[in-house]
Amino acid sequence: MDQIETQIIKILDKIRPYLNSEGGDLEYIGFKDGIVYIRMLGACMDCIALDSTLKDGIESLLIENIPEVIEVKNVAEGVDLDGISF
Repeated sequence: MDQIETQIIKILDKIRPYLNSEGGDLEYIGFKDGIVYIRMLGACMDCIALDSTLKDGIESLLIENIPEVIEVKNVAEGVDLDGISF
């Protein structure tokens, strides 16, 4: 794991208690070409505020703190990640 990924995980760990308080969570999957791949879990998977949480919360916080991050993508459960190598 490189320094950028370590920074990403630290920030995601700061967000996690907020998600947990709403019955949700997230899983860090990887970082490639400026994109952070995560999987929203629990109540977050079906939440009506998923897009807002992802873009306005998680993505903006990561971009603000880590210049190498340009986007955050939610990888839905069951999606095949074989085409992406981290």
